[in-house]
Amino acid sequence: MPNGADSALGQLTPRRGADAAPDASAGTARVLLIEDEPGIVDFVRRGLEGEGFRVEAALEGVEGEQLALNGSFDAIVLDLMLPGRSGLEILTSVRRRTPNVPVIVLTARAEIEDRVAGLDAGAVDYLVKPFALAELVARVRSPLRVVAQASASTLSVEDIEVVLLSRRVRRGGHSVQLSTTEFELLVFLIRHHGEVVTREQILASVWGYEHDPATNVVDVYVGYLRRKLGRPGDPAPIFTVRAVGYRLGSAG
Repeated sequence: MPNGADSALGQLTPRRGADAAPDASAGTARVLLIEDEPGIVDFVRRGLEGEGFRVEAALEGVEGEQLALNGSFDAIVLDLMLPGRSGLEILTSVRRRTPNVPVIVLTARAEIEDRVAGLDAGAVDYLVKPFALAELVARVRSPLRVVAQASASTLSVEDIEVVLLSRRVRRGGHSVQLSTTEFELLVFLIRHHGEVVTREQILASVWGYEHDPATNVVDVYVGYLRRKLGRPGDPAPIFTVRAVGYRLGSAG
């Protein structure tokens, strides 16, 4: 900010009252703030914490980069003009090490070239000083909401990962091609991870059938699933529970 913290703070909205509930999309998300002006750091920290975020701050580039690369942060708010190491250098390092952590660039540079440079370097958003705190909170919250939605659409147990929207399946990092019915069966077993489920439960959920003692379709498809998920020396973690049904989980 060209004229110091005071010129910016007049543009920032005050912290919410202490009795206001944190926004659900913030939850306990950890945010790293890398900014060299203590007044802005203090104000933004209090504002973000008032919205339910947990905030850690660094006042210069070298410390900020170390925290960004070694801490477990859900989002990073990064000034570009920093002593010790520039924001663009930090951004490049972060994108290389933790590409999924959203970085919101915060800077006094308003030129189009600077915005393009920040976005091309991997920032998810760009906020020019002076800024409103409410806008910063919204820009931090937005990519976190996207990450949360993506996580909710992915099921992961043992070393099996299922992406519900794209219907992709991977085991141990290797892609597995499943038919529609095999996919639905796997999703059912994952949602009941560690539980013993009966053939009747599987039949009703995956095929929509009532109890039919004459059919062996469940056993047939469990066999298909085992073969596709299994690897030499590493069978699929789907276990038969005699006279009951099946359980997806580790042995024992």
